[in-house]
Amino acid sequence: MRGAGSALGRLRRRRGPARGVVLAVALVAVGFAYAVLVPNGAVGADGPQSQQIEEGRRLFAVGCSSCHGLHAEGGTNGEGRLAGPSLIGVGAAAVDFQVGTGRMPAAQPGAQVPQKPPVYSEQEIAALAAYVASLAPGPAVPAAESYDVSKVTQEEIVRGGELFRTNCTACHNFAGRGGALPHGRYAPSLMETSPRHMYQAMLTGPQQMPVFSDAVLLPEDKRAIIAYVVALQQADDPGGFPLGRLGPVSEGLWGWVIGIGLLVAVMVWIGAKVPRIRRNPGQSGD
Repeated sequence: MRGAGSALGRLRRRRGPARGVVLAVALVAVGFAYAVLVPNGAVGADGPQSQQIEEGRRLFAVGCSSCHGLHAEGGTNGEGRLAGPSLIGVGAAAVDFQVGTGRMPAAQPGAQVPQKPPVYSEQEIAALAAYVASLAPGPAVPAAESYDVSKVTQEEIVRGGELFRTNCTACHNFAGRGGALPHGRYAPSLMETSPRHMYQAMLTGPQQMPVFSDAVLLPEDKRAIIAYVVALQQADDPGGFPLGRLGPVSEGLWGWVIGIGLLVAVMVWIGAKVPRIRRNPGQSGD
């Protein structure tokens, strides 16, 4: 028994170094596999992406948390009414649109937040978008080729016009000049809107606008619509004044209002200048 115990002890002592060697080899193999399989663009906790998110968090805490909550969970005012909706899950595209068009931060609450010059720089907008995108998945900022219309064909512009008249004219007018909506809201004019913001608006559905996801409008359909609107932006007005581009109706209305109004004014002026014939009391009418 004593001889068997000493043999077992020698076996255990030999296994101890062997286990250490196996463990070291396994660690080296795992490290090598991680270095090979992890993408080159992956960043650590202190990488540029994390720094951008942290910068966005600081900007959000200063400029956005008073309405949207410190963690973008939504906020209320002193009366318990909703001051700002939750931004969790809206994605980077929504932030880039709202802040890039100057609608956010809002100057004051109202039925609709109007467009104004942006408050933040492009780098700050990207940081805010990165922070909100880190909270939950949502639509990302589209790539430039998604809304690049520099090489579109005439057929694509025509198809974009058909899609625009089908999906957009009820609010934005067939010429993209905007229009009134119920409860003090309105569809803004698209004559100053950039292709990037048009694509993001269709992707995210800001304010009362519906969301036109890729399941509703394919990316190439969105690009065709943008091409049509850009063509409207670049179109000339042969008459000199666009008049909402409503055609002969508005032009005829202004023709009657101004033209007939001037004729009436001239008639009144002529009548005032013509001397009246005075008759004696005893003079007959013939």
